[in-house]
Amino acid sequence: MAADRLQGKKVAVLATDGFEQSELLKPVEALRAAGAAVEVIAPHGGQIQGMEHHEKGQMVRVDRELAQARPEDYDDLVLPGGVANPDQLRITPGAVEFVRAFVTADKPIAAICHGPWTLIDAGGVEGKRMTSWPSLKVDLRNAGAEWVDQEVVVDEGLVTSRKPDDLPAFCARMIEAFAEGRASHGGRRGAQDQSASARH
Repeated sequence: MAADRLQGKKVAVLATDGFEQSELLKPVEALRAAGAAVEVIAPHGGQIQGMEHHEKGQMVRVDRELAQARPEDYDDLVLPGGVANPDQLRITPGAVEFVRAFVTADKPIAAICHGPWTLIDAGGVEGKRMTSWPSLKVDLRNAGAEWVDQEVVVDEGLVTSRKPDDLPAFCARMIEAFAEGRASHGGRRGAQDQSASARH
């Protein structure tokens, strides 16, 4: 991966207590390795509690409180999973509005596992082909998405995966989508990625 692939890009990672540890740390590591500036944003300052499945994981430092974060300052958005994390974000009006700003501006978004839950409340899944942790399947379909069971799906700048095992593919496609830029430019790439994933 080229170290300067995302040079000049600024990426927001929105999370709160209960995030799945690997689903935040691995994408952040990949983004920084590609040259992006990354900020972890949370509804409260200090640190947020990570989880390794059902056990407590490590704490991660919050770079910016949500109240001080402006969506227009960021090029891309990452939504990690973990059950409690998106469940809390989707009932936090400021978090939903933050995500909705990326949806409205057609900025690329990468969401893994339970992360797409917040996208539902932000109006970001209707008409999209996507995947997630299996328990979100009905929620996403009810919100107008086409749900598929694949390790990674890219649809016009929206990158989604199912679980921590999918992180290598998720991070690779995330870097591609973020390097490409605005979501409206990603349609053909998305179709190609879906076909490639279907063959695996």
